[in-house]
Amino acid sequence: MSTLPYLPILSLTRGETVESIHYGAITVVNPQNELVASYGDPEVVTFLRSSAKPFQAMPFVLHGGVETYHLTQEELALVCASHSGTDEHVAVAKSIQAKTGVKETDLLCGVHAPSHQPTAKALERRGEKLTSNRHNCSGKHTGMVAFSRMLSLPYGLEEHAYIAMDHPIQKEIVQNFAEMCNLPVDQVKLGIDGCSAPNFAVPLRSAALAFARLSDPSGLPESKALACRKIFSAMTSYPNMVGGPDSFDTHLMQATRGKIVCKGGAEGYQALGVAPGAAGAGSPALGITFKVSDGDYRERVRPAIALFILSQLGVITEEELKALANYGPTFDIYNWRKLLVGKAAPCFSLHQPA
Repeated sequence: MSTLPYLPILSLTRGETVESIHYGAITVVNPQNELVASYGDPEVVTFLRSSAKPFQAMPFVLHGGVETYHLTQEELALVCASHSGTDEHVAVAKSIQAKTGVKETDLLCGVHAPSHQPTAKALERRGEKLTSNRHNCSGKHTGMVAFSRMLSLPYGLEEHAYIAMDHPIQKEIVQNFAEMCNLPVDQVKLGIDGCSAPNFAVPLRSAALAFARLSDPSGLPESKALACRKIFSAMTSYPNMVGGPDSFDTHLMQATRGKIVCKGGAEGYQALGVAPGAAGAGSPALGITFKVSDGDYRERVRPAIALFILSQLGVITEEELKALANYGPTFDIYNWRKLLVGKAAPCFSLHQPA
């Protein structure tokens, strides 16, 4: 195993010459925490960013939030989402808020323009003011406020903000995530995410274990296993809520029809959970995490690498790859005149222990 945490992962050529190389690290484990495959350092510690969202929603689900508020699978998917701010996403956020008594003004995620450019342009034409529900994390924050309300906990800035590190729901979220990762809670490093909520940094291998267990929770206590199944089913049944019409997460889950849960995060993080049987009868569930070390500024690297990993592991078919061909695993590079000038391609092979 290399002593370097990150190794070459995707190369970009111009003409016949390699012009740029992205670096990264990859880890694949099964629900028993056995290392199935890796590349680079599987123990590198890095933040999950939005890949953490399924686990940030889990304590709310464990406490019966879905049943208490009669949430649909579509609404639960939005609680786990990094949505693109479409009118459909906002409508679902408002539906959750109506059921839970949460006000949009309760959300402390901030405001940004929708990542879905047709929606952003339509809002601009209408002169519509941006509000928190357009933020990609509005579902997560609505879920956190609803969780606080359900437990009769203070949550406003004037009281005890629900995003504070020491707020009871945040402490429970971290504790539950640590358990899913099979880590002592004091080994989960904390930071503040772009939406102002706490976020977690753990070894890639630990986060991969959490996604493997999310995909096959049969070894977990019954209540936690049920929560995992609800989240996995909601995300894979309503992939458009998890991302949107411009989202790789959405398109991968649509193409693979319930066998893979996919959740990307900022700064080049990607996580996938593969259901049992995805690679053929009797194949185990897998958790896959990887980090692109430079942050994947243009967000072209993560999809290409994800597809290449899934192909090497035999969990994606040729038909599914064809449906996702715009994302890679190789893709052409064009200049501003739409002239073909180069190509991007993965430049690694997974190490799979004998």
